[in-house]
Amino acid sequence: MDSRSHTPVTAALRLCLHALLTGLLALVAVRAVGEGAPHAGAVVALTLVTAGVYGAGALAGRPGPAGAGVRAGAGARAGAEARATSVRQRASMRPGTRAAALWLAALCALWLGLLVLSPDALWVAFPLYFLQLHLLPTRWGVPAVVVTAAAAITSFVVHRQEIAPGAFIGPLLGAAVAIATVLGYDALFRESERRRELIVELVATRAELAEAERTAGTLAERERLAREIHDTLAQGLSSIQLLLRAAERTLPGDAPAAAHVRAAREAAQANLAEARSFVRALTPPDLEHGSLAAALERLCARTTGPDLTVRFAVSGTPVELPTPYEVALLRTAQSALANTVRHARAGRAEITLSFMDTSVALDVVDDGRGFDPSGAPVAERGDGGFGLPAMRSRAATLGGTLSVESAPGQGTALAVTLPVAAPAEERAA
Repeated sequence: MDSRSHTPVTAALRLCLHALLTGLLALVAVRAVGEGAPHAGAVVALTLVTAGVYGAGALAGRPGPAGAGVRAGAGARAGAEARATSVRQRASMRPGTRAAALWLAALCALWLGLLVLSPDALWVAFPLYFLQLHLLPTRWGVPAVVVTAAAAITSFVVHRQEIAPGAFIGPLLGAAVAIATVLGYDALFRESERRRELIVELVATRAELAEAERTAGTLAERERLAREIHDTLAQGLSSIQLLLRAAERTLPGDAPAAAHVRAAREAAQANLAEARSFVRALTPPDLEHGSLAAALERLCARTTGPDLTVRFAVSGTPVELPTPYEVALLRTAQSALANTVRHARAGRAEITLSFMDTSVALDVVDDGRGFDPSGAPVAERGDGGFGLPAMRSRAATLGGTLSVESAPGQGTALAVTLPVAAPAEERAA
C-alpha cells in the first residue's frame, strides 16, 4: 500500500509494526548466538530470510498499521465509497489481496520454522497477529490469530518441557489485545467516516437551504413589487386615463385644450400598458404560463403521490382576475397543501376554485387527522410553513376573508373568499 494514503497516526503505527517485528527477529538471532544454541547458524539464516521476506513486502506496501491500513487509506482517499470497495476486495480475495495472503503465508511458514529451532521465536507471534487481522477478512483473521497463539504455546511447551501459566496467558492475552485493538480501531474508523459523510451532507443541505431562501426572497420581492405597481401606479394611471377621457367628452371638438387632453390621455394609456407589462413580468413563475386554474391544476399534479391524491375542480364561469388576486389564491393553495402533506396524514385532498357573481373562492379540503383551529396556528408550531395567520393577512389585504373548519380526526376545510364586485373602471385596470 502506498504510504502516502496514510494519516500521520496510521503511518506511525505502521513504523511501530516494522520496528517491533524487526526487533523481535534480531532478538531471536542474538539469543541463539549468545546462548550457543545447537542450531544457531540455521536460526540466524532463517531469521535473515524472514526479515528479507518481510522487508520485500513492506517495500511493496503490503503490511499496514494495526489493522487500519486498507480501510484508513481508503477513507483518506475517497471516503466511504472507497472504503466499501476495499472491504469488498478483501472479501473476494482479488489478485492484490491474494498476493498479500501468499506473502503472509510465507512469513508464517518461516516463523513456524523458527519455532521449531528456537523457543524465543514465539514472541514474533505478536506482530503476526496484527498482520493477520489486517490482511485477512475478519472471519479468517481471527481463526488465524487463534492458530498462531496455539502454535506459540505448543512451541513453549515442547522446548521447555514444562507447562507454566505464563506460557498460556502471554500468547492468549496478546491475541486478545490484538483482536480488540484492530476491531476497536475499525469501529472508530467507521464512526469517523459516518461523521464525515454527515458533515458533507449538512454542508450540502445548508447550501440548498440558502439557495431556497434566496429564491423564496426573490419570489416574495417580485410579488410585493407586482402588488405595489398594480395597486398604486397602474390604478393611478387608469384613473387618470378615465378622468381625461371624461374631460375629453365634455370638451367641444374645436376646443384648444382638447388636443392636450387627448395627448395626456394617450400618454397615460401608454404608461398604464407599461406598468401592466411590469406586473406581468413580476408574476410568480406558476402564473407565467397560463391561468390561475392551470397553475392550481399543476400544483395538484405535483403534490399527488403514493400516499396522497389531490384533485382540482373549477366551479362557475372563470373570469380574469387581477394579478394580486391570482397570487394570493395560488400562495394560499400552496401553503394549505404543504400543511396537508406535512401534518394532516391525509389520503385525499381537493381544491375547488369557484367563480361567483361578486366574489371568487378557493376551498381546500382534506380527510386528514384535523386539528383544533382555536389552538396554535401551524406556523407557530415550528414547521416553518406559510401559516394560517399569514394566509388570513393576505386575504384581508385584498378585502377578503379566510375561514377554517376542522376538528381532531375529522379532516380540515379551508376557504378563502375575495370580492370581485367593483366598478367597471377598476376591473379594467
